[in-house]
Amino acid sequence: MKYAPIVPLVLQSAAVLADFHLLPVYFKAPSIAHFRDIIQNETYDFGCRPATFQIEDGFKLHAFLTEAQIDHFSKAYKSTKLTLHRDAVKRQENTAPIGSGDRFKVGAVAPLGLGTKGPGAKISTLLNVGEISSAIKGLVNAYDISVLNLPHLTFEGATQFVGFVGGGGPDKSRYHLYLTAGSHARERGGPDQLIYWVSDLLAANKSGAGLTYGKKTYTNAQVKSILDAGIVFFPLVNPDGVTYDQKTGSLWRKNRNTKSGTGSATGVDINRNFDFLWDFPKYFDPSANPASISPSAQTFRGTAPESEAEAKNLVHVYKEFPKVRWYMDIHSATGDILYPWGHDEGQSNDTSQNFLNPEFDRKRGVVGDETYKEYIPSADDSNLKNVAAKVVAAMRAVGGRSYTSGPGVGLYPTSGGVADYSYSRYWGIKGANKVYSFTMEFGYPTNFYPTLQEFNENILDTNAGFTDWALSTIQVGLE
Repeated sequence: MKYAPIVPLVLQSAAVLADFHLLPVYFKAPSIAHFRDIIQNETYDFGCRPATFQIEDGFKLHAFLTEAQIDHFSKAYKSTKLTLHRDAVKRQENTAPIGSGDRFKVGAVAPLGLGTKGPGAKISTLLNVGEISSAIKGLVNAYDISVLNLPHLTFEGATQFVGFVGGGGPDKSRYHLYLTAGSHARERGGPDQLIYWVSDLLAANKSGAGLTYGKKTYTNAQVKSILDAGIVFFPLVNPDGVTYDQKTGSLWRKNRNTKSGTGSATGVDINRNFDFLWDFPKYFDPSANPASISPSAQTFRGTAPESEAEAKNLVHVYKEFPKVRWYMDIHSATGDILYPWGHDEGQSNDTSQNFLNPEFDRKRGVVGDETYKEYIPSADDSNLKNVAAKVVAAMRAVGGRSYTSGPGVGLYPTSGGVADYSYSRYWGIKGANKVYSFTMEFGYPTNFYPTLQEFNENILDTNAGFTDWALSTIQVGLE
């Protein structure tokens, strides 16, 4: 197998260690195969998507570990070719501050992104959870956008909502683009990016102007075409987790459900809780580790498919807006644009090899084998690849930062993920619309808390990426 300079790996189980000080480290090895043992260690935190980077003398893999874990590794792997190094970049120092008040004054002020401001403009703080709600109220008051409260309260009692703009006004069958952010609590900046992008579209549409993100520019006609496509946006999928992470700075990932445990066993990984091959011991090869059944693991799948309100609400949006054709889930941090499949490699020749066929139970999830590869129509595969490539090109063009694209599976599979779930609905749910799904991993590996400069760069990059994504989807087709 040939490896690209950057090879995304899908996150395996890693215990939440919120009560301990996590230190940025990286592993080095002469080949990716040397990482296979540690990547399955449920006590190691490899970030949202463990990613290997090719270097001059092999590969490296970023992680967060405690001092105790570093000490244990140094002893257990002393005589191997796998080595551990402390990262010189202190990812939790000099991070972008979080807003302490309400800059939108309970909706009296509308948010405005960087695409409608002059070169060099900056946003000085991240949005706090209250400001996310206030920003949406500001968009309602300034542009008369619509908001839908979702039916399920989170574990801590939060009401979730989506905004929808353009399209057919109140006609929910005319909305085709769906974007979500804030599923993993510690991945700071995703909700901000989504809100500021929608704000820019609305402001540019109202003023008759275009948008500029670094070296990328867009016309007012392009802005109008995107709004005409109809956008549904869910800016904060995990409000309980984000509130906790912003309060504690603990690199918290999951939600805050305590039904399965407390302390490090609190919470469910929302992005392993969807009804797609959720019961992985039944569907996957025993050697695969696509999620975890341990409440103390960061990839804990929950007690049942869509056991969590956050997952239920995200799925409910598909019922409210039945003609959504394109979906984007916003995460950090590896610098990738990913698309199906994420549970196994894809192929377009054998239709019998599909997630609904029990003949292949306990055979899925082994990357590089010939026993099973998930079927994907060649036209779908081409559409996904082409749109992802255009998003990558746009994000690179903004300021020259590196991004790549590819299937979500990388070298390691996932189960219960929202991207695979969204794409699979067409085959698994009678009458469901086909949804082309993507995951955007902005930023740098393990850089969940960006500096203020990085935060602003991330806004520019992702907003150009969203814009080209939307324009590309329109070109492929919305119906």
